[in-house]
Amino acid sequence: MSEQSSTIAVQPPVRGDDTEHVVSEARSGTTKRMLGGSVGRNLGLVIALALLIVIGALTAGDRFATIDNFVTIIRFASIIGVISIGMTFVITAGGIDLSVGSVMGLATVVASLSAVQLAATNSSWLLMVVIALAVGVGVGLVNGVVIAYGNVVAFMATLAMLVAAKGLAELISGRKTQIVINREFLNAMRSDLFGIPILIWIFVVVAAAGWFLLNRTTFGRRTVAIGGNREASRLAGIRVKRHLVFVYALCGLTAGISAVMMLGRTTAGTSTHGGLYELDAIAAVVVGGTLLIGGRGTIVGTVLGVLIFSTLTNVFTQNNLDTSVQAVAKGLIIVVAVLLQQRFAARGASAAWPR
Repeated sequence: MSEQSSTIAVQPPVRGDDTEHVVSEARSGTTKRMLGGSVGRNLGLVIALALLIVIGALTAGDRFATIDNFVTIIRFASIIGVISIGMTFVITAGGIDLSVGSVMGLATVVASLSAVQLAATNSSWLLMVVIALAVGVGVGLVNGVVIAYGNVVAFMATLAMLVAAKGLAELISGRKTQIVINREFLNAMRSDLFGIPILIWIFVVVAAAGWFLLNRTTFGRRTVAIGGNREASRLAGIRVKRHLVFVYALCGLTAGISAVMMLGRTTAGTSTHGGLYELDAIAAVVVGGTLLIGGRGTIVGTVLGVLIFSTLTNVFTQNNLDTSVQAVAKGLIIVVAVLLQQRFAARGASAAWPR
């Protein structure tokens, strides 16, 4: 037998403390990856929300720390929260939609027209819901077609739609507020389910559907891919233009849903509904952790971002503080969130660069 075949490689025995060290390093690496990813970002948002609640409880006392007040906070956040879910998809795909507030106002005006309410009275109050949703989806489709097939920059296309939708709402309503008189619609929108207002349930259902669509479907994966690299997505076989049309239609749908909720809460349709809602939605999405440049989106983060701003507003209201100070605080939060995004994006780029 040759020397080469008779040689047996002997591995040194592994000591127990070495094994524990390897396991500890593996666990530490897993923890760091989790905290550095979506779990860590969402945990930071939860901590920020908890701090706001503590501040509210300490400054406003019993007026703040009540179940009714917490329900008020969530109900206040529900309408802008639904819009923010749609905005999350648009920004994740690398776009922007500045028209959602005006689209919501237009949908409230069309759905509260006398002819529509009369037809709903003779048939079903759901007709008002369908009309509002149709207006939202229709405007979203127009946005998507102009941006995807017309090659117009999303910022300019949706800015033009913001002005056009508001003007159209004023023309249709004659600059007047239209009162909702359909009692079945109002009773449905003002009802409770298990003691929780129906508006909150709508927000929960839309958020859950948005999370599933973004994280568990091909549509969501394609949305993230397009936001990350549009050209690479096209080369991979994704029909980018058609997908973008669907994304903007989805955002229009959420604007239509929010219009139905606004009609139920205010009992009125007017072109003034939704003023600056697009900015509040973008702020909530960005603070929640969705990248402004696209390629990463989080529905959970968006929901937490909406709740943070809603709680902040409630804390300021409970303490009778100036709304101007509230606007400054909101602006600072947005700036800090964007700076953190840039830092994380730069860190991720340096980590991906070959050494």
